[in-house]
Amino acid sequence: MTSLENMSFDEKAINTIRMLAVDAVEKANSGHPGMPMGTAPIAHLLWSSYLKFDPGSTNWPDRDRFVLSAGHGSMLLYSMLYLTGYDLKLEDLQQFRQWGSKTPGHPENFLTPGVEVTTGPLGQGFANGVGMAMAESWLAATFNRPGHEIVDHRVYGIVSDGDLMEGISHEAASLAGHLQLSKLTYLYDSNKISIDGSTEQTFTEDVSQRFQAYAWHVQKVDDGNDLQALREALDQAESVTDRPSLIVVSTHIGYGSPAKQDTAAAHGSPLGGDEVKATKRHLGWPEDETFLVPDGVREFYAAAAERGRQAHTDWEKRFSAYREEYPDLAELWEQAQERRLPPGWEESLPKFSPEDGGMASRQASGKVLNAIAEKIPFLLGGSADLAASNNTYLEGMADFQPGSYEGRNLFFGVREHAMGAICNGMALHGGVIPYGATFLIFSDYMRPAIRLAALSRAGSIFLFTHDSVGLGEDGPTHQPIEHLASLRAMPRMVLLRPADAAETAMAWKVALERGDGPVLLALTRQKLPTLDRDVYASAEGVLKGGYVLADSPTGALDVILIATGSEVHVALEARAQLEGEGIGARVVSLPSWELFSQQEQEYRDEVLPPGTAARVAVEAASPFGWERWVGERGAIVGIDRFGASAPGGLALAKLGISPEHVVQAARSVMG
Repeated sequence: MTSLENMSFDEKAINTIRMLAVDAVEKANSGHPGMPMGTAPIAHLLWSSYLKFDPGSTNWPDRDRFVLSAGHGSMLLYSMLYLTGYDLKLEDLQQFRQWGSKTPGHPENFLTPGVEVTTGPLGQGFANGVGMAMAESWLAATFNRPGHEIVDHRVYGIVSDGDLMEGISHEAASLAGHLQLSKLTYLYDSNKISIDGSTEQTFTEDVSQRFQAYAWHVQKVDDGNDLQALREALDQAESVTDRPSLIVVSTHIGYGSPAKQDTAAAHGSPLGGDEVKATKRHLGWPEDETFLVPDGVREFYAAAAERGRQAHTDWEKRFSAYREEYPDLAELWEQAQERRLPPGWEESLPKFSPEDGGMASRQASGKVLNAIAEKIPFLLGGSADLAASNNTYLEGMADFQPGSYEGRNLFFGVREHAMGAICNGMALHGGVIPYGATFLIFSDYMRPAIRLAALSRAGSIFLFTHDSVGLGEDGPTHQPIEHLASLRAMPRMVLLRPADAAETAMAWKVALERGDGPVLLALTRQKLPTLDRDVYASAEGVLKGGYVLADSPTGALDVILIATGSEVHVALEARAQLEGEGIGARVVSLPSWELFSQQEQEYRDEVLPPGTAARVAVEAASPFGWERWVGERGAIVGIDRFGASAPGGLALAKLGISPEHVVQAARSVMG
């Protein structure tokens, strides 16, 4: 019978990974032991022989990226980070899934050193990795010069049956194959088990053929414990230069557990005390030891980390030579890596005036985007097949395509879900500021990615046009109602709905300067008047989320009209009518609830004086949440039904978004 003493070193190291996962899950009485037990040989080989990493410098730009898309197997990743010398202690593994620990139930990039992306919702990590490979390709094409390659790293990932079932992985895989992202290698943990049992119940497609159809390079490894076969497959993947690689690895979930191997019971629950002991006996492991790391194992992985540190040192020398040869490029590189906007970039923000005529805020956004693109060379992005509608195309810039990776116009195709997660991957990779665009209604398709952008503090910028029933004839299938309210409910996300071209420019300033979380811009299809800022307050008030746009000329303050986006103009017209009746009315533009909430109470009271006036909120969307701003003596003019197919102006009027309706609400609330 195998024992610790007569195991090969590889077996000892692999079983260390397995048993750390088993013991952590058992101690927490919660978690997923089966996946780490089956994929431990893959992790052992990746970290010991393939990944280029430096535990002492988790932000080194040219490190390889590892994505555990199967985030439920987080103990696999935590075990490797601990063994290879990242800032994790054995005590952190023992605190798996506990309050305040560095080892949460699923990997969180902002919490655990060495975790690149937050994963768990299946398929998200798969698409994040595609975004990282896109960022690497763009940076290499933009900054590398002959004899001076400062960008040359790979993206590796472990993906599961569940990842490949989720629709987002189909979207991302299709785009990655088209783009020929050869620095991307995924190992597919094909254990044929999901939570409900065998994948034979639901998932019998030929994954290899599917990925071949996506133009990926595909290999199979029949035994996930065969290190030589895994090594040969990884070497082959590394040699492929014209497509991403998928290695289908047949594994055993819960490997080594006499009763639970190859069953759903090994997926999402602890093995149980007796089965843990039986598993350890079966694998030749001391059954009464917990969190055992045999002599020599950490030292072995430390040697791999030392090779990474040396690679980092060599890179620093190369970068010094690069700086000497290309000082301007080196400065731009550092700006991009730090997301440090070039000095004076704000001067490129266009100034808008009434003489420009009315324009949709999507049109104004396009003008802003093209104006700032020259000043911020690491800003790149695109649309989900709607560039002309979203106004996201950068004129005069190349397209990001195979053979033209320096292009800054990204084409995502009709793939909103993947687009959101790809942008997150690019943002978390670093060196680029990504943006992605679609209609606001299709934020529904992106919601998981938007939420993870907020959770993982990814500086993605999402543009959503056609933001209300004002888009018109496309009708209720394309007219967002509940979307603004639902997005505002999301923590750590900033949403801006600008009222005119000048506010749109300021909204872009917010989006570019934030960097530690997603910023969403909700923009109109229909034209809006460009406000005369000599008459109305400066649009810089957008930077505070809300401001007094127009005050009562008499100084009397009877009612405050609060609005966002296109409805600010409705409020201004209502104000004029109320003033004609001798009612003192203030108009507050409130483009961002989140930014306004962050201001000092003194400023907020200045804009919305407590208890002194009635309040009416107006927004062509669900009224849900507006109670916060109107208080007890207030009314909300909104839309609490789905829209209708009709010209935009008529749809707005029929649904009650009109100056007359706002005036009526003001009279009513004033008594």
